[in-house]
Amino acid sequence: MSAAPNIDATLAALADPIRRRAVELIGAQPRPAGDLAAALDLPAPAMSRHLRILKQGGLLEETHPEYDARVRIYSLRPGAMDALKTWLAETEEMWAGQLAAFKTHLEQRKP
Repeated sequence: MSAAPNIDATLAALADPIRRRAVELIGAQPRPAGDLAAALDLPAPAMSRHLRILKQGGLLEETHPEYDARVRIYSLRPGAMDALKTWLAETEEMWAGQLAAFKTHLEQRKP
């Protein structure tokens, strides 16, 4: 099984339920940090920390609207979870094989 080096950062970023909820909200539509903070009932500094971790995990990208460079709009980075999905599929396949072999072993032991 091969895992991309960024999978640990992705999993770490998704480990927190607030960050998972932020990813769900951003997945529905790109949003500014202030909207996310309000939706998640968080103070701005806390939201900023969560967004920074999601960016470090490779999940988000930010843009600035032309009308205001101070505003950051967060969106999901295309393909950000591809390595995670591949790893999960490979892990599921490995476990399915292990469980099938275990089942066969148990069935062969029956009198």
